Amino acid sequence: MEGFGWIMSIILGAIAGWIAEKIMKTDTGLLMNIIVGIIGALIGNFIFDALIGSSAGGSIIGQLIVAVIGACILIWIVRMVRGRA
Repeated sequence: MEGFGWIMSIILGAIAGWIAEKIMKTDTGLLMNIIVGIIGALIGNFIFDALIGSSAGGSIIGQLIVAVIGACILIWIVRMVRGRA
């Protein structure tokens, strides 16, 4: 989430985490949604940069979409690890 301040990153992380929570049908709290959303944004930006050479261009909606995709990937990875443990 380059170019966004801490407050905006936390707000976008919470929204992205909440959307990913609904998509992936998990039940977590607000703090976990923020953490998942922010880490998801990092994962999403890394993947988009690697695949297409750029992420969402810095727009709020684009970053939200990238963060939701990254958060869903993060939830999927956690489920895979927990399933094998």
